[in-house]
Amino acid sequence: MSTLKVLVVDDEPGIRSGVSRILKNFKVDYPFMDEHIDFDVLEAESGEDALEIISEKDPEIILLDNKLPGIQGIDVLETLKKKQSKSIVVMITSYASLELAVKATKDGAYDFIPKPFTPQELRSSIETITKHVFLKQMTSKLNTEGRQIRFQFLSVLSHELKSPINAIEGYLEMLQSRQFGENIGDYDQILERTMKRVKGMRTLIMDMLDLTKMETGNAHRNVKMFNLLDSVYAALDAMQPYAIQKDVSIHVNSPEKIEIKGDPEEFTIILNNLISNGIKYNNEKGRVDINISEHNEKVKIEVVDNGIGMEEQETEKLFHDFVRIKNEKTKNISGSGLGLSIVKKLTESYKGTIKIWSKPDEGSTFTLHFPKHYDE
Repeated sequence: MSTLKVLVVDDEPGIRSGVSRILKNFKVDYPFMDEHIDFDVLEAESGEDALEIISEKDPEIILLDNKLPGIQGIDVLETLKKKQSKSIVVMITSYASLELAVKATKDGAYDFIPKPFTPQELRSSIETITKHVFLKQMTSKLNTEGRQIRFQFLSVLSHELKSPINAIEGYLEMLQSRQFGENIGDYDQILERTMKRVKGMRTLIMDMLDLTKMETGNAHRNVKMFNLLDSVYAALDAMQPYAIQKDVSIHVNSPEKIEIKGDPEEFTIILNNLISNGIKYNNEKGRVDINISEHNEKVKIEVVDNGIGMEEQETEKLFHDFVRIKNEKTKNISGSGLGLSIVKKLTESYKGTIKIWSKPDEGSTFTLHFPKHYDE
């Protein structure tokens, strides 16, 4: 059995003891894990005590109140950010103002749990974080622990594919048995759901393969000078059917030729993910603009959409592995939570930068800068 350390930082003894009771016999188990995970709860009543315990015990999960005697929770979070702590921090507070939420997210807070919380709310949040911690640890070990870790990684893939495969099998059995009669038109909704599941599986498989190549360092790069527009149009060819289905128009604004040093396939992966996002999170009859320009030996790629957009605190989480923004507008949109993580890793591997601007109901803009001549 594996144990994760959970540090609860709160000046209220009732909150600390309550968390300890709730997690005392709580275990997390997933089909793709070899063993259960349970929790060892540590307690701190102040920010100063918390930093001392973190330095000594290095907990995987921190439940952090903001209103503390002495230094505040947000100051603890800022200190952890400076020290590049790998702990997953969840803010637990009754005073979660927008300003606090934005700053906490920028400083690395993974989530918020409002007080008072029920045992089920806490367990549900801990279960989600535990899966995130497990997948993150597994990804970081891919290059060092060989065959067994790779097997576990494939186990995650098979687990995530099991649900859509079961759904597709059910839909096909309905077709095979002519459950709704002989009129093919009566099965349009079933066929549409089947196609959606297939696309989701393909996206997950491709994203996980791309991520695995990068994390293990096994990706073979064909680095050369090439016309970036070749990658743009390769991505457009792949995304055009999806854009037509969503009734989203795509426009390229660029000189006819922009030369850059890199692997054309990797730049196609970057553009695939950004264009796909622009389509996926857009509105009917929406628009995606791909703006390419060069200045002072740098190439700028801008992918702009006029879709549903995001809050500022949501954009801070975008580039982490297995993270998807969940709200009312996105609840019916599928995805692996890996696409933008892959984009960021590839961009930074070319000494490039990526930034996002987004606003609800106005859309999002991803801006990337690359040196024209990448030094390996």
